[in-house]
Amino acid sequence: MIHWLSFPGFGIGPFKVDSVAFSVFGREIAWYALIICAGMILAFFYSKNRAKIYGIVEDDFYDLVIFMIPIGIIGARLYFVLRKPELYKSFYDVIAIWNGGLGIYGGIIAGFLTVLVVSRIKKMKFLRILDAVSPGVMIGQLIGRWGNFMNAEAHGTETDLPWRMGISDTGDITHFYHPTFLYESLWNLIGFLLIHFLIQKKKRKDGYIFCFYIGWYGFGRTFIELLRTDSLYINIFGNDYRISSLVGIFSVFAAVILYFILRSKPCDLESGAYYAQRVNKGDDKFAPASESGSTLFSEDVRDGGAASGPEDGTESADEDAKAPENAEEQKEQEEQTERSGGKDGENDGDEAAR
Repeated sequence: MIHWLSFPGFGIGPFKVDSVAFSVFGREIAWYALIICAGMILAFFYSKNRAKIYGIVEDDFYDLVIFMIPIGIIGARLYFVLRKPELYKSFYDVIAIWNGGLGIYGGIIAGFLTVLVVSRIKKMKFLRILDAVSPGVMIGQLIGRWGNFMNAEAHGTETDLPWRMGISDTGDITHFYHPTFLYESLWNLIGFLLIHFLIQKKKRKDGYIFCFYIGWYGFGRTFIELLRTDSLYINIFGNDYRISSLVGIFSVFAAVILYFILRSKPCDLESGAYYAQRVNKGDDKFAPASESGSTLFSEDVRDGGAASGPEDGTESADEDAKAPENAEEQKEQEEQTERSGGKDGENDGDEAAR
């Protein structure tokens, strides 16, 4: 489908946009699909780098991605379809994602559950995985919203603000709307930059980055959703509420509660000062202590930064506990040596007298 888009406040347009990028054997390939795929690819490579820094075994990360991407797409599609199920007459219509239609909250929920299950099976640290992939998800979101731009969809109500976006299907009559796709893309970009350059360098416990992500996105989406014209509503006690706004509010409260729960727990050196020190130095050469998905490292910090063994606190405690026992054993060995030496001296004296 062809649209004429414009941003008169910036002196741009109108210009023609075709939602179809090209055709392969008669099958149209939409810009929406290409942009979503581009976002996924960039999210994958960024998350892979974060996983390496956080000590997640590479094979375990690949196992996670194999399940998380398709299940996330299914969740996103179901969330979108359930908004207006009466529009889908067949199973083909339901699975035709190449025609557009993904709900990001569905993808996030499905991805969250996938990480939970895989981390339990692989014995990986659940919150640490979420910290590794959350910024990547934001990359996918901020890029994916431009797929909505190519389809001239997911816009807001009509407005005359300077940054309004004009949409025309014929080139004659133009209506001007809030570019809510752009609002959300910029909101995610700011959140990603904060995580990359600030939050993860101050990370002290597993789960902090995930808390920031769901709180940041939920807060922004709550208000952006209020401007949109294609929201899904739910009736509660006779009043209609936007589902995405309610999920956004829930996300903010969940983030705050989880943050204080994590804050009340002792700081884990593996995910705390050690990470901050390593990330600040740009050092990502970690060596997992086992191949079973454990994320203990080949070195750690104690007393503010000195490097030591992979299970620094545990080994130190064990060594301290064993120290008295070793001292007693050494003392007994010395006494036995002295007694043996005394007996040898007496035997030598007898032989000399003879």
